Amino acid sequence: MIDSIELTPNDAFEDEELRQLYAAVGWSAYTADVPALARAVDNSTYVVSARAGNELVGLARVLSDDVSIFYLQDILVRPDFQHRGLGSSLLAACLERFDHVRQKVLLTDDQPSQHRFYESMGFADTRKLEVGGLHCFVQMPGIA
Repeated sequence: MIDSIELTPNDAFEDEELRQLYAAVGWSAYTADVPALARAVDNSTYVVSARAGNELVGLARVLSDDVSIFYLQDILVRPDFQHRGLGSSLLAACLERFDHVRQKVLLTDDQPSQHRFYESMGFADTRKLEVGGLHCFVQMPGIA
């Protein structure tokens, strides 16, 4: 618990509270189709939520085969709850749950604060790796 915030694995969510959380951080691609967002969260391998009382203030979700790959799909904290260690706690809960998994992967924006955050949690930017030319490839609408 952080400042009366409770972390709960595999919580149940109302569509509206998911919409409010994702909207609070400006993730409009998710809020454009709230039923799809709810399905995505429901279909995740592992979700850990952060609640201040009954209010959803943070969430992290992972997709995994629980053996060789862990993909951190989302980690978000409402702006008025950021910079309290909540994001670190959410990610630490995910990393602990999948400690035995060989590869832990995520994609993120090119923001220096995000790079610092993920590096502080033990992730390495593939552009900085000197081991055997590791690359990441993606296919997403709107990018070449």
